[in-house]
Amino acid sequence: MEVPMLDEDEFKIASELYSGMFSSSGTMEERAKPLIDYYFQLTGMAESNKNAIMHHRISLYGDPCEKCGKPYRTKKASFCAACGHTKE
Repeated sequence: MEVPMLDEDEFKIASELYSGMFSSSGTMEERAKPLIDYYFQLTGMAESNKNAIMHHRISLYGDPCEKCGKPYRTKKASFCAACGHTKE
């Protein structure tokens, strides 16, 4: 599934919102709302899983594949898991 990813500046804000959930009161749904709303404002995608948002960070993955454009799964990956293309 393709999801919008966060760059480092966007992720920094998301991370602060995520951390803030653990020092505020209310239900977990109420405490996660600022993070979920922030992600929606940036991306237009309604993600309801606060933990998933924290994995939508560009720097966790490698460069885009030269063949299909999807990111390599890691920075050290030697082939694309999506299309099988091998890095040269």
